Amino acid sequence: MVRENEIRKAEIAIEPPAATDAGLVFIGRIRTPWTSRLTCPRQGRADGPICRIELFEPWVAALDGVEAFERLEVLYWLHLSRRDLVRQSSANDGRTHGTFSLRSPVRPNPIGTSIATFVRREGATLLLRGLDCLDDTPLLDLKPDRALFTPIAPPQPGDFETGDDQDAATTPGRTSS
Repeated sequence: MVRENEIRKAEIAIEPPAATDAGLVFIGRIRTPWTSRLTCPRQGRADGPICRIELFEPWVAALDGVEAFERLEVLYWLHLSRRDLVRQSSANDGRTHGTFSLRSPVRPNPIGTSIATFVRREGATLLLRGLDCLDDTPLLDLKPDRALFTPIAPPQPGDFETGDDQDAATTPGRTSS
């Protein structure tokens, strides 16, 4: 069984640089049934338990309109996670992977993200399925799932750029026509 905060065989921890303030503001708290990483799911499920997102004032008015979306992207701060591993052994088998090739909660900036299924809104509280974080996790942001979202603002030139346009502009010796 995995123990919390253990260093497994072949994992590499570093001394992280001093933190600088990114100016983040926690806008709410996430309530889930899980109080330990040992019982928390590794990925949320659309048919998982209903979890609650409780928004703080003055951010409650920012919820207006979320009911229009079947899924929301939830960004949260994995406040109990280590921040010092650059190589991890997710299977505890001695093979390691770079932190950025994993969805592990152990990261330099422990930002978690889930695509959650909207159940309903109750005032300042959202009920969602599909989260994979511990109870009392700080909430960073909510966004409509980009696969379901069409921008409301008028289009701008960058909206129409394709990979071919960029390849021509960035490949030495090539010019765009």
